[in-house]
Amino acid sequence: MHSYSHQNSIRGAILSAVLTLSLSAGVSAASHHGAGHGGGHEQPAASQMGSPMGGGHMGGHMSGSPMAIGTPGKASDVSRTIDIAITDNRFTPETIAIKKGETIRFRITNNGQFVHEFNIGTSAMHAKHQKEMTMMVEHGVLEPDRINHARMKMDMGGGKTMEHNAPNSVLLEPKKSAEIIWKFDTDASLEFACNVPGHYDSGMMGRIKIQ
Repeated sequence: MHSYSHQNSIRGAILSAVLTLSLSAGVSAASHHGAGHGGGHEQPAASQMGSPMGGGHMGGHMSGSPMAIGTPGKASDVSRTIDIAITDNRFTPETIAIKKGETIRFRITNNGQFVHEFNIGTSAMHAKHQKEMTMMVEHGVLEPDRINHARMKMDMGGGKTMEHNAPNSVLLEPKKSAEIIWKFDTDASLEFACNVPGHYDSGMMGRIKIQ
């Protein structure tokens, strides 16, 4: 359990990191894309990033074989559901035990005040994705408490966008929920983490123990 003062310290570090990057977002977005991209259409509350099948998105959750971390699962194969609660400094539970070959439905809810991610990957994958998430903040896609869905679709050159649509990850605004179904047919050392700038370093990660 985190102490009250420690929780406040982490919240402050998270907000400081995101707000610092957000201050440059307007200048960066204006210089690269122009003001005409600022509008938006209504979009789903949860977004997912980095398609493993197509090259049209920014991202890299699933670079290489999806088998490295498992594969997207089928609803008909789900053996159990695990509820994941997100607050502004932690996941609950913080450790998950799974049998190899098991297909799990993760039901994820963001109970915090900021945007958070639930991402299944290795520590190296999370490190790579943190750079992409920083870019999303710099271009005004991510704000501390909301997602600019219109900016996600901006052409970044070469047909690349910042859409967040990989099956191993969800990006949630406050008070929103989403599901991931994942088959753990792997022996990899896995974590679940939030890669919004400053969040992983503040302790927003957990362990997946494959038995």
